Amino acid sequence: MTDRTRRLVLPLAAFLFGLVALGIAAVLTLTPQGREVAASDVGGPFSLVAHDGRPVTHEDFLGEPHLVFFGFTHCPDVCPTKLFEIAETLDAVKERSGRDVKALFVTVDPERDTPEAMRSYVSSFDDRIVGLTGSPEAVDAVVSAYRAFARKVPLDDGDYTMEHTAIVYIMDEEGRFVAGLNTAQAPEDAASELLSRI
Repeated sequence: MTDRTRRLVLPLAAFLFGLVALGIAAVLTLTPQGREVAASDVGGPFSLVAHDGRPVTHEDFLGEPHLVFFGFTHCPDVCPTKLFEIAETLDAVKERSGRDVKALFVTVDPERDTPEAMRSYVSSFDDRIVGLTGSPEAVDAVVSAYRAFARKVPLDDGDYTMEHTAIVYIMDEEGRFVAGLNTAQAPEDAASELLSRI
């Protein structure tokens, strides 16, 4: 392996290992001992604020399948990558089926992610992605309802970052969890997977 290849492969391998470890940690931390989390245990009612400033609840998104992803606007790599993949998947779904599927981007950092910050951020990706924020208590309730994971991590410079679940949830038209969506595959394949589940 050349030095150049090693410089490219090693950080990518470390990043992927970190994602897997975070997912395992989330499952072990958030799954009650001796009990599997059923699909019906994921999701539920919420009351948040959309990136355009209007109050929204889970009921505003019923009637159509949609995606849910947790993240934050100061995220250095996972969130922008995932939102780009989601946008490409939504384009492929539209091209193949004519359906406009929405995606909800729920912040895990309400302290910094105001509606204005969310609007500026999601506008860089796709207008079918709805940024959602709210009070820390409201956001914590949604994170908990989705069996997700979020934790503030202090940085050496006095700032902080957030560790969080990187799953893309597929929710059906009644707001019930269907499955996680693999957006890291080719957009056409992710679109096929999504269309087969909705």
